[in-house]
Amino acid sequence: MSTVSWITARGLFGRRRFLLLFPLPAVLVLLAVLSRALGVDPGEWGPPVLVGLGLAVVLPVVALIVGTGVLGAEIDDGTVVHILTKPLPRWQIVLPKLAVATGVTAVTVAVPLYVAGVLAHSVRLGLALAAAATLGALAYSALFLALSLLTRRPVLLGLVYVLIWEGLLGNFVSGTKVLSIQQYVIALADRIAPTGLLETTVSVPVAAIMTALVSVGFTVLAVDRLRSFSVAGETS
Repeated sequence: MSTVSWITARGLFGRRRFLLLFPLPAVLVLLAVLSRALGVDPGEWGPPVLVGLGLAVVLPVVALIVGTGVLGAEIDDGTVVHILTKPLPRWQIVLPKLAVATGVTAVTVAVPLYVAGVLAHSVRLGLALAAAATLGALAYSALFLALSLLTRRPVLLGLVYVLIWEGLLGNFVSGTKVLSIQQYVIALADRIAPTGLLETTVSVPVAAIMTALVSVGFTVLAVDRLRSFSVAGETS
């Protein structure tokens, strides 16, 4: 499993798409620093920066880039054949890749969210955002990793989920929030550090249960889907 993790990390950091991970987190920190330096009331800039940008855009987009890349790129270029020919149970391929995707996403997003949370309110809020974002990174990564095995257009479908389901419908149809990873993250962060900067109608028990179900469910789906791949990389 460590070998698969090393190969995955090396392939991920060796691709140009990895450079796409940095602009959005940098913008998040920059906006928080500027708002604090200019003396803007945190009640005015906190929600749009922390939630509107950090949790609604930076977290899912970074997870999408990484989650679809840890295995999807290997499927596209055919190098997945080298992994599939190894005498490894499919879960020993999926879990290391999921771990790498979650770790890279969590570090890339949690650090700027922590900084922004501290500037907006307190160290406790910064830690809450970082912790909740890490759980969100796991759920998003499991979802996008599974999508890379289910379709040839995982990025497109991932964007539909993030922009249409979580973004558009989530703001106008309250029922969709129960199936929104973004809302789970907000609920969990607000539970750890209650503040008026974070608001959601999803309860903490629902958020915790659904985060676990999404993470486990899509991981199991990814393992099952990978079993159907032939050596040529096509599904049977």
